[in-house]
Amino acid sequence: MHRFQRTLAGLDGRIDTPAPVVVVDALQRNIDRMQGFADAHGVALRPHVKTHKSVEIGRRQLAAGAVGITAGNVGEAEVFAAAGFTDVFIAYPVWPSGTKAARLRSLARRIRLRVGVDDPAAVAALADAMGDEPERLEVVVEIDCGGRRSGTSPDLAGELAREARARGLLPVGVFTYPGHGGSAVEARERAARDQHDALETAVRSLEAAGLAPHVVSAGSTPTAAYSTGGVVTEIRPGEYVFGDLDNTRLGACAEEDVALFVASTVVSRQVPRQAILDVGTKALGREGNPQKGYGAVAGGDAVLTRLNEYHGFLAVEGEAPAVGTVLPLVPNHVCPVVASFEELVATDADGSTIERWPVDARGRLS
Repeated sequence: MHRFQRTLAGLDGRIDTPAPVVVVDALQRNIDRMQGFADAHGVALRPHVKTHKSVEIGRRQLAAGAVGITAGNVGEAEVFAAAGFTDVFIAYPVWPSGTKAARLRSLARRIRLRVGVDDPAAVAALADAMGDEPERLEVVVEIDCGGRRSGTSPDLAGELAREARARGLLPVGVFTYPGHGGSAVEARERAARDQHDALETAVRSLEAAGLAPHVVSAGSTPTAAYSTGGVVTEIRPGEYVFGDLDNTRLGACAEEDVALFVASTVVSRQVPRQAILDVGTKALGREGNPQKGYGAVAGGDAVLTRLNEYHGFLAVEGEAPAVGTVLPLVPNHVCPVVASFEELVATDADGSTIERWPVDARGRLS
């Protein structure tokens, strides 16, 4: 019997499905392992809370030794600041439109706040948003290391940081995201090398502009194992707390490291070698494709081959499990799953205890 099946047996019908179930023992091991890795390699750990959006889990990460947290937007930062977190980096090119200007000022007065920037227009807008207190806002220049997402050219980092300083903001360093490291097993180390090269160029650019790069921040769970050394001062992995099928396929985590599954019930089996589960895109997101599936039953070969909003099509060999059977599904990508639910069911490995942890930053998208 797979360990998640034992957890479900212990829960014994005490939860409704679908539900994201967190096995706290595995979660805590993941937190402690990544913190130990960062400590052993002399870098700070600033985990990204977009994965779990949970104050409880964030507190566990700080208790283990994290220097602060990474957030994806102003709304996430506000939730964690209200819960007592005092060091937050919004690793995103923030544009202070609408209410964001006042919200950024409020946050910067209460906590140590860093935001990402990759364009001169954003520098000007952030400085204007801060009014007569621009020095309260720390900015970190985002550079592109090959992912072709956001981020300026590494050799322009110093120029942008100098503009930020001229406008009264406090430039503290550079960051990047090696997202192309999540494309294949062999891409992880290659993307981390791209990351190091880009960060070294950006550091030289800052130094040439007369600025000290206090923060040199690297990111991503798939590349974390290769992201220390050189100029890097901190790493920002997020998915490591839970793990998922994508990270398992990449070798970024082992199957036994996965700490979250979605409890799902068989509700129909009208078609041979197929079962319909009560999970669809509303619960799992749309991560996957017909080739690799949209999630899999833990410990087996059965995968979800198709999703409707509330239907998951599970392909099975032989007879489908009986209607009413509860199965543990491991998602391809854990982040959108957590964002779909209002709470996490937290339990121990044998399912004997139940706590309900709010997904505190759910729905905070701006």
